[in-house]
Amino acid sequence: MPVAARRGIRFVLTDIDDTLSTSGKITGLAYRALERLTAAGKIVVPVTGRPAGWCDHIARMWPVDAVVGENGAFYMRYDRTTRKLVHRFAMTEEEREVRRATLAAIGAEIVREVPGAMLASDQRYRESDLAIDYCEDVPPLARDDVDRIVALMRSRGLTAKVSSIHVNGWFGAYDKLAMTRTLLREMYEVDLDAERERFVFAGDSPNDAPMFAFFPYAVGVANVRAFLDRIETPPAYVTRGAAGEGFAELANFLLAPS
Repeated sequence: MPVAARRGIRFVLTDIDDTLSTSGKITGLAYRALERLTAAGKIVVPVTGRPAGWCDHIARMWPVDAVVGENGAFYMRYDRTTRKLVHRFAMTEEEREVRRATLAAIGAEIVREVPGAMLASDQRYRESDLAIDYCEDVPPLARDDVDRIVALMRSRGLTAKVSSIHVNGWFGAYDKLAMTRTLLREMYEVDLDAERERFVFAGDSPNDAPMFAFFPYAVGVANVRAFLDRIETPPAYVTRGAAGEGFAELANFLLAPS
């Protein structure tokens, strides 16, 4: 990455699972990297497939400025002056409520049809999407089984995306990039299309594909290589380290003396 580009980066966007986390844990090294970036004046926003219940906690308690969750279903930002959690959903509460029962039925069907698949342990904390676990708390499924889950979701009218641990499905055309664009416009008065070169995005899996394709300074942590045949536009850069170690490597690069 050119030094001039590094100097111009103001925003750091990052996936969480297997990008910040390592084997399911946020290490001290990765968490400290978040702290160092925010202390240096960077605006740091996790952009994740994780559920609303988790993102409430992340927005309030992590050293970050906001969070985009459930693959773009919403953003949350904790206003420390008013001590209020600001949230914005892609769908209304009524729409989410109506679709919740349908998502539950689709989830039950997938669990019946794909042996070894389970509802994600965090499903009960979700507002807008269905998460099927294929390797987080279950023995890893074969790639053909993951493809079967995706096919079943799409046959029922869902948008389906594969992360490093789950297959996520939802009704609607939103994704990580669309809600990130909304967050930046509404909370920071930033035109993402005009200012994309001031951003770094870090990720590791196919559900990060819209972000990899959009940002010229998109970075994959080393374990992204396991999915490169499933990402149409790969990240422009790849770290030497995997997972949280790779994210810390990126933070060190961004914060290095000019």
